[in-house]
Amino acid sequence: MTSSTTTARSPRMPRSERRAQLLEAAQAVFVQSGYHAAAMDEIAERAGVSKPVLYQHFPGKLDLYLALLDTHCETLEQLVRRALEHTDGDNEQRVRATVAAYFDFVSREDAAFRMVFESDLTSVPQVRARLDAVELSCAEAISEVIAEDTGVDDERALLLGSALAGMAQVAARHWLAQDGDIPEGEAARIISLLAWRGLGSFPKVGG
Repeated sequence: MTSSTTTARSPRMPRSERRAQLLEAAQAVFVQSGYHAAAMDEIAERAGVSKPVLYQHFPGKLDLYLALLDTHCETLEQLVRRALEHTDGDNEQRVRATVAAYFDFVSREDAAFRMVFESDLTSVPQVRARLDAVELSCAEAISEVIAEDTGVDDERALLLGSALAGMAQVAARHWLAQDGDIPEGEAARIISLLAWRGLGSFPKVGG
């Protein structure tokens, strides 16, 4: 007889949908347990599939992790780039929108930020390369606006871009961890004000 505790298996579905389902299950397990404690058995059970089905899509646990990390890094970069593009050339608003993008990223329900900013696999080359790439990409996007606005050279603009990105993500993570009474929008505004007062001290091109 079949045990009543056997996990109900998901019905057949298109490969792309199954992949998305497996990634969603893996995300929950990685955030809850961490990479090292997470087990493929647990991921398969959470997704409602057999282990062979899981391995058909992802040969190993690292493959799952990297697929998720690629998605999360792309999401963060898109958030930052959209923040820099949508404010009609008002650089104070661009700074505010960029800081808000990091707050948006860390406050998402899937806790994707933990894999990007708090990964327990930073010594794994494939992971380190992705983390370094998204950090640089976001800093470069910010630095382009800084260079255009202030006229500083590329090296200094990138240093400032890295500083703004780092401040935004650390402040956003601190705000989330404190679980205090400051609303997300107000917290982002406070940090953006600090950032803008610093960047605003640089002479403007043509100023």
